[in-house]
Amino acid sequence: MQKPNYIPVLLLLALGLLATFMPALPTTIVTEGIDTGDTAWMLCATALVLLMTPGLAFFYGGMVNTKNVISTMLQSFVAMGIISLLWVVVGFSLAFGDSIGGFVGDPRTFFLFRGVLDGKPWSLAPTIPLMLFAFFQMKFAIITPALITGSIAERINFKSYIVFIVLFSLVVYAPLAHWVWHPDGFLFKLGVLDFAGGTVVHMSAGWAALASAMYLKPRKAHGAAEAMPPANIPFVLLGTGLLWFGWFGFNAGSAVGASALAVSAFATTNVAASAAGLAWILFDVARGKKLSALGFCIGAVVGLVAITPASGFVTVPVSIFIGVVAGITSNAVAHMRSKSRLDDTLDVFPCHGVGGMVGLIMTGIFASKAVNSAAADGLAYGGTALFLKHLLSLVLVSAFTFAASFILLKLTDLITPLRVSEEEELQGLDISQHEEKLLVGA
Repeated sequence: MQKPNYIPVLLLLALGLLATFMPALPTTIVTEGIDTGDTAWMLCATALVLLMTPGLAFFYGGMVNTKNVISTMLQSFVAMGIISLLWVVVGFSLAFGDSIGGFVGDPRTFFLFRGVLDGKPWSLAPTIPLMLFAFFQMKFAIITPALITGSIAERINFKSYIVFIVLFSLVVYAPLAHWVWHPDGFLFKLGVLDFAGGTVVHMSAGWAALASAMYLKPRKAHGAAEAMPPANIPFVLLGTGLLWFGWFGFNAGSAVGASALAVSAFATTNVAASAAGLAWILFDVARGKKLSALGFCIGAVVGLVAITPASGFVTVPVSIFIGVVAGITSNAVAHMRSKSRLDDTLDVFPCHGVGGMVGLIMTGIFASKAVNSAAADGLAYGGTALFLKHLLSLVLVSAFTFAASFILLKLTDLITPLRVSEEEELQGLDISQHEEKLLVGA
């Protein structure tokens, strides 16, 4: 029995009471210009993106040791609760509120969703209600910190994890979303293209994962080079299926309408995942390994990551090339990581960080105005400027995310210890953190 702590529940109660005094009652709800078809599709896309987080829970949960399955999965599920509330209170404002110098939104703009239900549609999503746009973006904010957990699985204090994802969402994710997706964001104004979050979601999660793995240092079992078999490969297969399915909302939904562009993004998403899954396992074969279910699943997710920034800007044949390059590149980096002392438990940086960077570069090469008139032509079509802008964006986002995440990890550690004790780690986080146990074979 641990020592009682009333502070978290009192904070939540205080938020509930504050909300009753600021209920954000609408005046006149905007209906002019709203398209029912676009709205219906975006409601579905929003639900699909939320499904990705439970999918991620199964994907990660199946790959860790049996004694850490529940804790690892819960890290994804609890992000759904925490980030949802944080987004309503201030996250949406920081990401999409009135711009402060192109770097972050004014936290007062939509505080506690004031002016969202009756607000004018977002300028880049004029045919759907502002509330729907806000909730679609909420699902991206939810999954990003959840992605990081794969790098620090099996050794992080759960309370510290909650503190860190709150800080990460406010200090890293929301500003990045503002930079890239707000019309007044400085990277948006520069002309950087990120259709659905290769930079905002995957690169940020990947670099934060690298910082986290470095800060928390290796697991005891990793340092002893002990065999750590995955708990449940069928969980990984199920998680991959849910992620792949939900990713259609992630990418095709980023067209913010039921349009030909959404169809194109849908198609490139599926093809890139297929190509990368095959590339991963065939590269394994080329190195003398056997084909594996785990390999195909990881490769498919890498393909989904890499096509994310490019999905609404490239053609279907190009998506094959992006998937193949991403699958081989991430596989090679993951192999190098496995030979090092770095304990990125589930290879979040090689898969999401490297995959996101590959996607950003490929967008700078293969983006075409013929696919999306709002885009610019990439290097392959004479657009040298776009390619150089993407290289600059890669450097800026990487440096900011890694440095900020490392500082936030240190701050979190000062508030509450990030790493569990050696005894708790050996016992397993399911028991030591939650007093729950996976019943194998029950």
